[in-house]
Parts: sequence; structure tokens; C-alpha cells
Amino acid sequence: MQTEFQHMKITFAEAAKADIAAFVADEGAGLPAAAAALDTASGGLITEAVSAGRFDGKPGQHVTVVLPKGLDARRAVVAGGGKPKKRDARAQEAIGANFIKAFAMSGFKTASITAVSAEEAARIAVGAKLASYRFDTYFTKLKPDQKPSLSGLTVVCDDPKAAKAAFAPLDAATDGTYLARDLVNMPPNDLHPESFAEKIKELSALGLDVEVLGEKAMAKLGMHALLGVGQGSVRESQMGIMKWNGGKPGEDPVILVGKGVCFDTGGISLKPGPGMEDMRGDMGGAAAVTGTMRAIAQAKLKVNVVGLVGLVENMPDGNAQRPGDIVKSASGQTIEIQNTDAEGRLVLCDVLWYAQEHYKPKAIVDLATLTGAIVISLGHHHAGLFTNSDDLADELTRAGLAEGERVWRLPMGPEYDSLIKSKFADMRNIGGRAAGSITAAQFLKRFVKDEVRWAHIDIAGTAWVEGEKAPTDPSWASGYGPRLLTRWIADNYE
Repeated sequence: MQTEFQHMKITFAEAAKADIAAFVADEGAGLPAAAAALDTASGGLITEAVSAGRFDGKPGQHVTVVLPKGLDARRAVVAGGGKPKKRDARAQEAIGANFIKAFAMSGFKTASITAVSAEEAARIAVGAKLASYRFDTYFTKLKPDQKPSLSGLTVVCDDPKAAKAAFAPLDAATDGTYLARDLVNMPPNDLHPESFAEKIKELSALGLDVEVLGEKAMAKLGMHALLGVGQGSVRESQMGIMKWNGGKPGEDPVILVGKGVCFDTGGISLKPGPGMEDMRGDMGGAAAVTGTMRAIAQAKLKVNVVGLVGLVENMPDGNAQRPGDIVKSASGQTIEIQNTDAEGRLVLCDVLWYAQEHYKPKAIVDLATLTGAIVISLGHHHAGLFTNSDDLADELTRAGLAEGERVWRLPMGPEYDSLIKSKFADMRNIGGRAAGSITAAQFLKRFVKDEVRWAHIDIAGTAWVEGEKAPTDPSWASGYGPRLLTRWIADNYE
């Protein structure tokens, strides 16, 4: 009963022998019953350590005991689990994540942690897996003590079979998160539209039908809004199409659309130099969709899903799009370019139109690191949600709460449309400083047919985060999206 991932193996079992034996203590309850046998064998050392220290079982606390030779473990750890009534899925994941954060570099190779139930065991495993993520690809001089030593974790519970079954769909979504993190973390010299497309093609090994359209094919489709963004780059723009046919043949699919600006200089409307390196992550929406498609295929969800990603690079060369240009989108609507740094919506509008022209979607959700304004509105703890459907808003909100990738709905309305009026075309691509995230959503809505249930999720504040974060999120790239979307699809469309 093992699942391999990066540096560790996760096992579910009724008992385990490991270098580190960890037990979860309820807040204020003292030594957990599961630790009693090891405590007796050690002559009461664990009880003494818990009593002597300032340990009271609060989340994130750990007491470590050096055990005498001859016992099944070399160290005993008592981990704070908080109050049982407040130990929801996020708190359970944090137990596993905090344990990995504390002991991954300990020098020991194996560990066990005892859970209360199969469901808690699964969530502890998810937290441990999320926290163990590392992006070490480009380091060449890491010393052994700079690399994780912990290679195996056994989650002990009464029903390992049930725990494994509960873990499997969560594990698939976590693998999707890993992929999304990897893509966002990659440097833009290695992840550009063509190489991103090659990574998408690799997913065919999981059963996805993959197709990639180049610039000639997109030009024939009239996708000049998307192509205009990439015309200043030496890299050819691409559109990746990933299909999962897990539902009934011919059944209408759920559609996911992702913004994939592999690097965003701002184009002619050049961004300031400081911090521009973060624009390697401006393909976070495409990463989320790609990770979700991987998760759906791994979980073998019984639903038809199509993921589409528009992949471009926004560069300022002599052929770059200019402020003042007017482009015709695939829908036939014309757009005045007033700021070449408002490029994500130009990519999305053509991919959204393609999705509706080639499929009959049950619902469309697009994800994009679209506006800095959403960071001002919501910070880094919620993504912004805009939609034409109250039911869809409720579905996504519930899924986000269930998996810890939260969304917050913001308003839309015709009164905001006046902000993107143009004197020369059907619309302009910016709306001024006021309500910047809303006017971006209003722009996208013009490319969504009235009968289509659609939601736009602005993940500019959640795709990557600097500074203090949850223990399940050790990376600059959060991998936001696959857990939310996989849960939403499984709960509402499978």
C-alpha cells in the first residue's frame, strides 16, 4: 500500500517500525493513548518529556524524545494536534505538513505517525506530501545535509485499506499540484510556449488525448488577439488541447481554460525591472489546468473534460504589438490595444471562443494570473471569482473550502462595461485604475455566449506567494488550482 513521490514513500498500516515514531496529542490532553506502549518500554521518558516541557498539544508543537537502544524506534515525537473539534481537513493536513517541516532534514530515513481514523490518515498523508515538495533541479552543489533524509512515512491507523482508498483521489490532486508547482517554478529559458507544449504531450501516457496548434493553425482560426501578444517573441505561440474522455461517449464536456504567458515583460508597455523575474509565473493558469488534467486522468474520473491552454511569450522586439494597435479576435470582435501589459485577457478571449465553437460545454472555468488589482483586493489567501452563474459560484466556493484553495466572489455588471469602451473599436483592453479585476472579467464575458455557464478565477494573488505561508506550501509556486478544480469536477459532474 505505497505511493511514491519525489523523496518519499507513503504507506498505510496498522503498525510500523520506523526511525521516528510520532503520535498526535489533543490540545490539553497530555500523552495520547497510542504512545502508551512505547512510553512504558522507554521507562516513561515520553511522559516525562511531555510533562516537563511547555508542550500542551497546540498545532505545530513537537516534543522529541531520544529512546533507549533496543526499541522499535530511535526517536519518539509527540505532535500537537490542537482541539479535536477544530481538527478539520486543513488541520489534519497541517499535522502531516508540520511533521515533515520539522523532521525531513533530521538525518533519519523512516518515520511513522499514528492517526485517529482512515480519513484523518489520508489527510495527514496529503499534508506530508504537499510539504515534502522541493524544486532542486537547478542546484549543483547541495551537500548531503541540505537534502531531505526522510524517505519513507507510514501513517498508522486501524483501517489501512480505507485510508488508502480515501487517499487515492486526494493523492491524484496532489500530484497535479506538484506538476503545477514545477511548471510555475521553471525558468523561462527552459519553459517557453514550445517546451510547455512538449510537457503537455507527455500527459498522453496517462490516457489524455493531446493536440497542439501552432501559429499557422491559429491564424486560420482568426485567433489574432492571442497571436498579437506573442508576435514580439522569437518563440512560436501555441495552444494546447488536452481531452479526458472518462464519461459517456458524446457527452458534453466540462471545459478548463488557462492563461499561459510563459514570460511577461509587459511588451512595449514594459514592466519595471525590479520583480520582473516573477513573471516566469504568469503561466500559472495554464499550469493549474495542466495539473488538473493530470489529476483527472490519474484519478480516472468518469466525466469528459477538455483543458485548453494558450501559450505565449510577451516580448518587446521590433515586431511587437504596440499601444494603439487594433486586432480582430476569433469571435470577430475588435479590440484596441491601449496597454500591451494587459495581455492575458487577449490570450484567454480567443481560447474561450475556440472552446465554445468546438465543444458544447456543461461549464467553462478559466484561470489566470490576470490582474495585480486582485492582490490589492484579496491579498494572497483567496482567488477572485467572477461568474455569470450563482450555482457555479456555489459549486466552486464549496470545492475551494473543501480542499483549501479558496475563492471569493466579486461583482460583475453592465455598469462596468463603460470603463472598457473604445473610440475606435468594439472595446479596449484596459479599463483604468478603478475596479481593474472586474473590468478584466467584464472583458472576458464579452467572449462567452449567453447560454454558457462560465466562471473566471483570477489567481494572481495565489499562484505564487513570498514570505510566510501554510506548512503545506513550501515552494515559491503554490500550485494553486488542481485541488480546487478536481474536487469541483468530481463533486458536481462525475
